[in-house]
Amino acid sequence: MYLTLEKKQELFQTYGESATNTGSTEGQVALFTHRINHLTGHLKTNKKDFSTQRALLRLVGKRRRLLDYLKSKDIEGYRSLIKALNIRK
Repeated sequence: MYLTLEKKQELFQTYGESATNTGSTEGQVALFTHRINHLTGHLKTNKKDFSTQRALLRLVGKRRRLLDYLKSKDIEGYRSLIKALNIRK
């Protein structure tokens, strides 16, 4: 499995407020970014997997909406998060 419990807790500890606060916007964006990177690697080897391609596009849209929310609430937090996660925008 690509996402273990330890990796998930590490993501929320690093980008969220704590390992148990799984609802924080920053933690959710970090989790979505990890999943997007995993699906992107999968699609590089399986080019005709259209259901995964659709799931990837939905996930990118979810992350974009969360980033827009974060941008409206905390612009400095938004800038530091996209720099830390290497997200273009």
